[in-house]
Amino acid sequence: MDENIKVVIDAGHGGSDPGAVSGNIREKDLTLMIAKYMLERFREEGVDATLIRDVDETISPTERVERILKAYGDSPNVVVISNHINAAGSAIKGAQGAEVIYALRNDSTLARNILEALGEAGQITRTYYQRRLPSDQTKDYYFIMRNTGNTQPVLIEYGFIDNPQDIARVQANYKEYVDAVVDAVIKTFGITTDTGNVYTVQKGDTLYNIAQRYNTTVDDIKSLNNLMDNTLYIGQKLRIPSASEVPGAGSNYVVKSGDSLYSIARRFNTTVDDIKRLNNLESDILSIGQTLQIPTSSDIVEGNIYTVKGGDTLWNIAQQFNTTVSDIVSLNNLTNSLLSIGQTLKIPNSINAGSGNTYVVKSGDTLWNIARRYSTTVDNIRRLNNLTSDDLSIGQTLYI
Repeated sequence: MDENIKVVIDAGHGGSDPGAVSGNIREKDLTLMIAKYMLERFREEGVDATLIRDVDETISPTERVERILKAYGDSPNVVVISNHINAAGSAIKGAQGAEVIYALRNDSTLARNILEALGEAGQITRTYYQRRLPSDQTKDYYFIMRNTGNTQPVLIEYGFIDNPQDIARVQANYKEYVDAVVDAVIKTFGITTDTGNVYTVQKGDTLYNIAQRYNTTVDDIKSLNNLMDNTLYIGQKLRIPSASEVPGAGSNYVVKSGDSLYSIARRFNTTVDDIKRLNNLESDILSIGQTLQIPTSSDIVEGNIYTVKGGDTLWNIAQQFNTTVSDIVSLNNLTNSLLSIGQTLKIPNSINAGSGNTYVVKSGDTLWNIARRYSTTVDNIRRLNNLTSDDLSIGQTLYI
């Protein structure tokens, strides 16, 4: 891990400054919710991070800048993430999607990576850019960039509060979006996270919550690390029992605080759609302690064979693999449409998912979940198909 990178997390607005408002939705509440979860996620990855505010308080621009610079000093190794919600107003009525602004003193790499990651997490994306002060074109427009010394600040606008569909998407998926931002920072700076067999103790950690996080026991951690008691100190390195560190694909996973379908899918190299399908989930909402089955390759497709799961029908299997019910019936010599859990079905070769160079878009598809399904990237699909946006239409044929 690059020990030099520190992250300062800013929840935009606060106190007497609500930020953008639409109905009973206030920007300051959303940014604090986003910032708190972002802090949790960075610390889970072993990255030093801190919040500018963790309550609803009024902070002047001067005080906000002072808190940023005092956190880890005035250094280019300090990344400042200022979280915001946009407002379109009458000028660009109906606008939606995320934007990322970066400072004049920095290059576009971090901003670009964050925006692309948000797109892969399912949010509509607009652009990343720099903005100059009208009265002095050599200076940044936003004080969070203009007055923060040598740090690397980015201002993230997650969506538009006055677009009902867009703000509903942000509220429902903010954890996935934060996960994406954290991943982008880690990728940009080449941070090696402590998610392998070694964990770095963070403020507030206990042996119990570490054991819960990695699906092991306090006794196993103490035994492996020769601990005589339960005392921990910040920065302490703990070996995590490999056999129970994190369950592998094909086993069950118990949902913990801070988990989202996106972060679980990333951890096990699968997709949100495959986890939802295997567990018959109708929404992305998870509850702590909930047990999820983790897809194996045979849960999705193993060669030309598919294993029937609870809730499957011939119709949804045909939709999943871009084939037809009649072709599956014919290939498997079925006499009716009844299926049993654990039953194996042959999938027609010519249109088996992943077997050809084209894919036909179905209801619910996005570029992100198609890219995950075929182990490629959104950018590669866009480039190969000359796409100028992320919009897809049912029946559209894509080159993979």
